[in-house]
Amino acid sequence: MRAFTIMVYRQIKRFIRARSRVAGMIINPLVWLIFFGVGWSGVFKDIQIFGGVDYLTYLAPGIFAMTIFNQSFLSGVSVIWDKEFGFLKEVLVAPASRKESIAGRIVGDSIVATIQGFVILLLTFLLTKLKISGIIPALVVGFLLAMIFTSFGVIIATNMESMEGFHMITGVLMLPLIFLSGALYPIDAMPKWMKALVYINPMTYAVDGARHYLVGKAANFPLVLDFCVLVLLAVVFLGIAMISFERATIE
Repeated sequence: MRAFTIMVYRQIKRFIRARSRVAGMIINPLVWLIFFGVGWSGVFKDIQIFGGVDYLTYLAPGIFAMTIFNQSFLSGVSVIWDKEFGFLKEVLVAPASRKESIAGRIVGDSIVATIQGFVILLLTFLLTKLKISGIIPALVVGFLLAMIFTSFGVIIATNMESMEGFHMITGVLMLPLIFLSGALYPIDAMPKWMKALVYINPMTYAVDGARHYLVGKAANFPLVLDFCVLVLLAVVFLGIAMISFERATIE
C-alpha cells in the first residue's frame, strides 16, 4: 500500500502547489453558473419544465458534476506530461506494483476533483436553494464520477504520445458528454434519438444522483440505479486503467 499512498499524496500536493490551477478551478464553473445560469433564469422564469424548481437551482447540481467531470477527465494529461519528463519511466521501473501506483494516482486525482466540486458547491449556496443535508452524499456521487473519468483519462493517456492528441480526443468527447447528461436542460425535452445516448452516458447518473440529494426534485431515475451504475463503472474503468498501465511501455 506504500506506493498507493505515496501517489495519492503526490497528486494532492501537486494540485495545492499549482496556484493557477486552483484559481481556474473556481473561476471557470462560476462563469457557467453566473453568466449562463443567471442569464437563462430570466428566460425560463415562467416556464415550468424543471421539476418545480427555478432554473438556477436546477442547474447547480449540473455545474457541480461538470466541475468534477472536467477536472477528472483532463487529469489524464499529467500522465503524458510525466512521460515527457521521465517521471513515469521511474514509476514503471520501480520495485512496486504498477497497478497499485496507478490506482493511487487515480484516487489522488479523484480526491482533488471532488474537492474542486465541493468548493463550487459551497459557492452555489449563495445563489440557489439547495439542501445542506445533501452535501455529503452528493460528494460521494461526485467522487464516483471522478473515479470513472480519471480512470478513462488515464486509459487514453497511457496509449497516447502527445498532449495535442489527448486534448483533441477529450475536446471531441467532453461537450457531448456534458450536453447529453441533463446537466443543462431536462432529459425529457430531448428528442428520442438523443435520449438513447443520454442513457449510456455515465455523467447522466451522477447529475441525477446529485439532484436527488441537493434539490430533492427534478431527478429522472431511482437513486439506487444511479449508485449502481456509478459504482459498477468506477470499478470497471479503474480495472481497465490498472491493466492498461501495467502493460504500458515507454521508449
